[in-house]
Amino acid sequence: MNQPSPAAIRKAPKVLLHDHLDGGLRPESIVDLARDSGYAGLPTTDPGNLRTWFAEASASGSLERYLETFSHTVGVMQSREALVRVAAECAEDLADDGVVYAEVRYAPELHTTAGLTLDEVVQAVIEGFEQGSAGRPIKVRSLLTAMRTQARSREIAELAVRYRDVGVVGFDIAGAEAGYPPTRHLDAFEYLQRENAHFTIHAGEAFGLPSIWQAIQWCGADRLGHGVRIIDDIQVSPDGEPKLGRLAAYVRDKRIPLEMCPTSNIQTGAAKSIAEHPIGLLRRLHFRVTVNTDNRLMSDTTPSQEFVKLVETFGYGWDDLQWFAVNAMKSAFIPFDERLALINGQIKPGFAKLKWAGEAQ
Repeated sequence: MNQPSPAAIRKAPKVLLHDHLDGGLRPESIVDLARDSGYAGLPTTDPGNLRTWFAEASASGSLERYLETFSHTVGVMQSREALVRVAAECAEDLADDGVVYAEVRYAPELHTTAGLTLDEVVQAVIEGFEQGSAGRPIKVRSLLTAMRTQARSREIAELAVRYRDVGVVGFDIAGAEAGYPPTRHLDAFEYLQRENAHFTIHAGEAFGLPSIWQAIQWCGADRLGHGVRIIDDIQVSPDGEPKLGRLAAYVRDKRIPLEMCPTSNIQTGAAKSIAEHPIGLLRRLHFRVTVNTDNRLMSDTTPSQEFVKLVETFGYGWDDLQWFAVNAMKSAFIPFDERLALINGQIKPGFAKLKWAGEAQ
């Protein structure tokens, strides 16, 4: 079997559910925006060196250096013009990489230090996504994130509902898991459920099974951001036979989507390597696994590169990559008919064409 090549994978119609807006800026844009806004904190103003600095700081194993990277991106995203530009470039970059649908998340409360209101932040990002996707075969929607270490989750949840008909499709909480369980934000999740709104929760990345259990059973999450630690509830016998615990079985039976980000998970210590990443076993067990980037700048990655790593490590073929893409599209927060139209109109035909071309070689 001919394995999909990196060039062919780039053409494949991909779906992205877990991508942070402040984690995917172009280094050239960071330099421009820092100069325009008077932000003087960058470690270097050479775009090439800055890209290298972000990648090295993120892979250093130091949480302090990793978090510092976001202080720089968020630092230059404090004006309407900056947000529009960053969002537009995000849509352009994803489209250029073959992404046909993306849900990009950001925390509005982090972009108000220069005087923007929460509504102005959301409006600017929506405008940017519309600009960047115009004339391109991509649809980009927003997820509004609340910081689990703060106390504004209900306010952000109400913001997500207010803009759900004009580009915002869901809600999320992010930030340190340990010591900040999702149940601290129960009022926000209960509000969203009453409003028939969608939400995902960062869970099971840095913290274990209790974080996943709370996100699902207490808070009612539609999807799990990362969910890597669900592997802790799966025992593999010496003969290779897996046995699922009750929580893992529930997640699989209920088809709860896992927003997995292989490269990022290695950087943060959630997995030691791609080969040892739970995604291999979870794919074999038919969990609802999706493949994502998390932070494209910090992880120096793209959706295509994530697929390339999985192909090289696990020997995946076109059927596997299509399975991941369809999983993600099924799990998106847009209406069912729109999901179906993308699956049948772009994703399956796109993979069929690539598979046929590969077999014909």
